[in-house]
Parts: sequence; structure tokens; C-alpha cells
Amino acid sequence: MNAADDTSGVTEFSNDQLSGFRIGVTSDRRSDDLIAALERRGAQVMHAPALRIAPVEEDVDLLADTRAILETPPDVLVVTTAYGMRRWSEAADAAGLGDALTDVLQAARIFVRGPKARGAVRAAGLDDVGIAHDERTASVIDMLLDEGVEGRTVAVQLHGYTDGQQLERLRAGGARVLTVEPYRWVKPDGVERLPRLIDAVCARNLDVVTFTSAPAVDAFLTSAIEQGVLDQLLDALRTDVVAAAVGPVTAGPLEVAGVTPIIPERFRMGALIRLVCEHLALHQVTELSTALGPVQIRGRSVVFEGRAGQLAPAPLALFRALAASTGAVLTRKDLMAHLPEAQNEHALDMAMSRLRASLPEPRLVATVVKRGYRLNV
Repeated sequence: MNAADDTSGVTEFSNDQLSGFRIGVTSDRRSDDLIAALERRGAQVMHAPALRIAPVEEDVDLLADTRAILETPPDVLVVTTAYGMRRWSEAADAAGLGDALTDVLQAARIFVRGPKARGAVRAAGLDDVGIAHDERTASVIDMLLDEGVEGRTVAVQLHGYTDGQQLERLRAGGARVLTVEPYRWVKPDGVERLPRLIDAVCARNLDVVTFTSAPAVDAFLTSAIEQGVLDQLLDALRTDVVAAAVGPVTAGPLEVAGVTPIIPERFRMGALIRLVCEHLALHQVTELSTALGPVQIRGRSVVFEGRAGQLAPAPLALFRALAASTGAVLTRKDLMAHLPEAQNEHALDMAMSRLRASLPEPRLVATVVKRGYRLNV
């Protein structure tokens, strides 16, 4: 939704799935696709890449990994991501190693983490012999350990987030483990954007933050530590701001930090977008009946007769309290309890004034003389 041109805080409202909601996006790769999909559904998007993938021409380690695999051909190859497989093949071709790599990998038994990785393997002229039932690297390792890896060389294509536990399981099973890392994460351009997004989460100015890689989650939390706001950030993510992770690997660092993200059943960007829409519709849209007509609270918007008023956190807290009272009078003391930063009644008066100025219809809030305020039902 576009911002209003006037100062009333009221905009024309279109009934899109995500209208009224503000969503943070932390991804770099394919972020344009994600942002476009969210904005098409009416969301306001704040984009702050936590990390970016280093250009392949800068990644000398990838060629070193490739040469090591050519020198010690693996018995087994584990492919974890389609993007990693494609990037590895392209880098090998560019360095004149493509044919040699294909020959070596054709002699290996290839296991893949999911359907997209399988597609990339087949696009490279190769074939796999096994796929994880749940698209988890741990499940692929389970398969290998079940058939035995003692004395075998296993190459693992990493996906930007090294799962050391799975590599150690292979080593403990007697395997010699080689790794190839087709992409490395580095700090993004515009490093000032991530701190601003973190501040927005702490201030509860976002409804959802999306994550599509575990390294991005780590960078996000590390940046909060550097800003000295980790506790505030985690409190917001545990209460008012929803964390949405594309899959369980991405969710891991959040869960370790005590945050329970929403995760789609299928670990795909499209499924993540649908889940965000469904979650917000179920948990963050409130329908109200008032004397003036039906009203919706959608995220930080109050919608009335096709118009949406964008509310700041303090006025929104007041309106949610009035809505929850379903027409009962709330005293000034009652309302002050919903403004923890308000030091006196003057702050309440200012917040109430801002609330009425931001609403699409100021008469939605009624003053009860010498008693307080109520929703006009």
C-alpha cells in the first residue's frame, strides 16, 4: 500500500491479503521475487539483506575444493541445494574443470536432499540414487550411515551453513569427508539497513520478518548483539513480531535463541508467502461491529468504508484496548496501562489525539465525559 499524500494517516484501501501489514525481508538472493510477491498482496516491505553471496569469481576456495575432489574422487556425493549444484558446475566450467568434474561425479553414488537438488543433478547430466523423505541433510546422512560408510570417501556440497554435526556423524561412521562450498556469505552493501530493520522489530513496527537462510539468521542476531538490543529483539520476536522461516534449517538458530518461527510444510518461497498470508489473516485481522459500520484492524491499519488509517504503536495500542473492551468504558487509568512509556496523562492525551487524527473516522472513538473513552458501538 502506498503512503498517504496528506498528513491524516488515511489512505485508500484495496482488499489485498496483506494490506495493512509491514513485513521485513532479510534475504539477498531472490529477494526481488519475494518482495514483489508480498507487495502484490498489499504489504509494505522493509528490505535489509543480512548477508549476500560472494561473486563466484571472488571465490578461490571453491576451485580449491573442486581440485581436492578431482584429486580424491569420492565414493559418495551429497547434494544439498539446487543453487549450489548449478553454481559449482558453472564455476568448474569457467575454470576449465567442468568435464573432469563430471567424469568424477558420474562414478560416485549421489544422494540429494530434495526435489530441486535432484533436478539440478539431472540437469548436470548426472543421476542420483537416493533422496531424503523430508528434505533434511540429517535424513540423507541417516541413509548413508544405514548402508555403512566405513572406509569410504564422502563429498558433501555445503549450502552456506555448515552443519558440523552431520559431518561429524559421517566421520564417526568411518568416512573420509570432503566438502565443497559453492557459495560463501559476506556482508551486504548498504550495511546500515540491517540495524534499521532490527530497530523496527524492537519498536514493534513490523508484523513479520522473513528468513530464507540460517546464515542470515545468525547475521541478524549478531547485528542485534553489536547494537546492544538482542534482549529487546528476542522479546519482540517472542511476542508481537512473527518470525517466518522457509524451512527447519533456517529456523534452527531462531529456535536456539528461544524464538518459535512459523515454517511452511513445503520448504519453498511460495509456501512461505502463503503461510504468512494465512497466519496474518487468522491471527492479526480483527473484525469489529460499530455504530458507524464494520471495522477491521489489519496489522497497523484500521479499515473503515474502504479507507485505511495507519497507526503508530501507541495509538494502535489504545485502539486495540478499546476494541477488546467491545464498547465498555475504559478509564484514563485503564488506558494508561496500555502505554507503558507514558509518564503522565498529558502523554495519554497526545496519544489519543494522534489516534483520532489517524483513524479513517475519528468518531469510532467516543469520549464519555468524566469517565473515559469507549469504542463507538
